[in-house]
Amino acid sequence: MYVCLYSYKWGLLLSVVSSNTNIIYRIHHPTGSKLKFTNITMSTVHVYPSRKDNHPSTEYPALTNEFQMEHAKKVEEVRSVLNEVGEDTLKALLMIDAVQRLGIDYHFHGEIEAVLERLYTKFNMSDCHSDLYELALGFRLLRQEGYYVSADVFNNLKDKEGKVQGKIRQDIEGLMGLYEASQLSIKGEDILEEMGNFSSQLLNAWNTNDDQSKATIVRNTLGHPHHKSLARFMAKSFLSDFQGTEGWINVFKELAKLDFNLVKSIHQKEIRQVSKWWKDLGLAKELKFARNQPLKWYMWPLAVLPHPSLSEQRVELTKPISLVYIIDDIFDVHGTLDELTLFTEAVNRWEDEAVEPLPDYMKTCFNALNGITNEISSKVYKDYGWNPIDSLRKSWAILCNAFLVEARWFSVGHVPKTDEYLKNGIISSGVHVVLVHMFFLLGHGITKRNVDIVDDFPGIISSAATILRLWDDLGSAKDENQEGHDGSYLDCYMKENPGTSIENARCHVMHSISETWKLLNQQCLPPNPFSSCFTKACLNVARMVPLMYSYDGNQCLPSLEEHMKSLV
Repeated sequence: MYVCLYSYKWGLLLSVVSSNTNIIYRIHHPTGSKLKFTNITMSTVHVYPSRKDNHPSTEYPALTNEFQMEHAKKVEEVRSVLNEVGEDTLKALLMIDAVQRLGIDYHFHGEIEAVLERLYTKFNMSDCHSDLYELALGFRLLRQEGYYVSADVFNNLKDKEGKVQGKIRQDIEGLMGLYEASQLSIKGEDILEEMGNFSSQLLNAWNTNDDQSKATIVRNTLGHPHHKSLARFMAKSFLSDFQGTEGWINVFKELAKLDFNLVKSIHQKEIRQVSKWWKDLGLAKELKFARNQPLKWYMWPLAVLPHPSLSEQRVELTKPISLVYIIDDIFDVHGTLDELTLFTEAVNRWEDEAVEPLPDYMKTCFNALNGITNEISSKVYKDYGWNPIDSLRKSWAILCNAFLVEARWFSVGHVPKTDEYLKNGIISSGVHVVLVHMFFLLGHGITKRNVDIVDDFPGIISSAATILRLWDDLGSAKDENQEGHDGSYLDCYMKENPGTSIENARCHVMHSISETWKLLNQQCLPPNPFSSCFTKACLNVARMVPLMYSYDGNQCLPSLEEHMKSLV
């Protein structure tokens, strides 16, 4: 059998030649004016990258030939559906929303971009927004993909007296779309904030309706709006709610189920690699006081870099993430102030002479840190021709300096002002260290200008770090078996505002998180010096935070654990 497929997303031609005993994937990838031919035998398939974000190739773990053929077939069936949608704008938007929520959109970048380009050119036309749901969905999808569209389009929902038109109040799907769209608001967009509050109030009131199926969808929308959730983590829930009589719905669901198993096999392979690396590193044996949670740490890169082709980057990124947790435990639960001062000096100097006075357990940690930093620097230089070692070392020094500030505060019983605490706390969150490493591991747009921007803690990183720090300090974020000495934004706020109740303090924190999301939304819009992959990864950090820091009464993370079981 011979099948010839053209992938708009990858810009390649894929021919599949099969026999009873083998399957060959022949990939023709444009290189200049010629085509590069690659034959792939046995039970692996390599997917070449999109030129837009320079994704590396993916080697899928061994799956049956029949599975791979069925998966390729379903991808092309969905592609055909997307290409044949024509000028039916709402139907096209529904399809794009579906493939994104199902986590299969990475197959259809070209098709999605073509639809959104068409929509963007006519979005400001006054006669194209007769349907509330279409207006709200179109706005959200365009904003999510980096197209700036004015929030003023929602002023059309008001009458001459400035009140929201009465007919909208009964449109539950439209209100859900409106609430979803409001999550992409930026500073100064009062109309979006107004529409978000308006839709939220009506949906919460409607949530007790007898229609239990729709009530469940409304609750999911209010609790997990798409823009602030991780699509792949929510895909199973969406799959169960994804109903309809349209034939394309079943085709999309069939691909989603196959793709879920394919991606799961990749994640399982990565977990084996991470587990072996962590065991070989030996820190769990040497530093028994520290956390030993490699699977939990791996969930960060799994969430932040969901594209299947980024397997190597996920494994490599788990390494510095692990060290952030380990060093945090050294500062928070074990080291004396004198030891912590010596360790911070050693990380700032990065010289043998500075390491020599350290106690043995700190030497072990520093040697691991040095080895990982050198290893990643060597890899980045080999792959992209840029040695990031100065940037990586600088990021670790900045982190340890922030940890030491907190340790000194605790040693003298000092409770800082909220601004002082938060300024230091967004650094001690570790987000900057992780995203600096990720920037270089991705290899997108590595120039001196962009490196200087990343080194200098740009807004897109600091906003994600602020959201993490505030969530972490909400009070429910008490990590398993950790009785540490780090402070809390809530403590600082309540001391600074005597008489404030814990409930009011928590409301203040939630409001601050909401306002920071507006900044992050703004920073993700053009002009933006970073690739879409890096930009979306910063968003994914913020999206992952509630899962990582919502502890129950047993000091467990039930939501995260549920997702871990389903995804890996």
